[in-house]
Amino acid sequence: MPKRVDHRERRALIADALMRVAADQGLEAVSLRHVAAAAGASPGMVQHYFRTRDEMMTFALSVIRERNEARVSRAVAALGGSPRPRELLRAMLSELLPLDEERRADGRVALAFLAYTAVRPAVAAALHDETAALLGFLAAQIRAGGAAPRVDPDRAAVGLLAVLEGLGIYLLGGHYPPETALAALDAQLDLIFGPETPKS
Repeated sequence: MPKRVDHRERRALIADALMRVAADQGLEAVSLRHVAAAAGASPGMVQHYFRTRDEMMTFALSVIRERNEARVSRAVAALGGSPRPRELLRAMLSELLPLDEERRADGRVALAFLAYTAVRPAVAAALHDETAALLGFLAAQIRAGGAAPRVDPDRAAVGLLAVLEGLGIYLLGGHYPPETALAALDAQLDLIFGPETPKS
């Protein structure tokens, strides 16, 4: 009886190899040949699942997205049943920062991928809807949380995402420690919601 092939497991194996190559050697090292070697597979097998480098890159970003979603879900669940919008955003955004080695590895790949898409509009287009959805969620939480006077929730959401990305880049470069990044995130939330008050 022929052995059944678990295609999902094979894709996950290849994705893990891709992430290791990208995190250890940089995105320029990602090729069918290098990923196959890291996965202990043949280039032909890798090409069976990913016909082009762009397909591998897009899949790598989806892996990072799934990992981030799992981290955020755990952090939000730890807040209990009814977190305040500011609490929820703080928990969510701090989980997206590269504050430990696992998140730094993912962050290096995500940063390299964004640079990769900057000169490939067709690949970048896949990210537009996700960015719009994230901005919409941030703006909705800012509205629900009672933003400070004269704060426009939509613009504040754009600024908050920009701060998050900027903090991530400087953390990856080792420019400052995690506590500095978290203090800067808190300061940005203070600008949006006003100084934090104790939970009643």
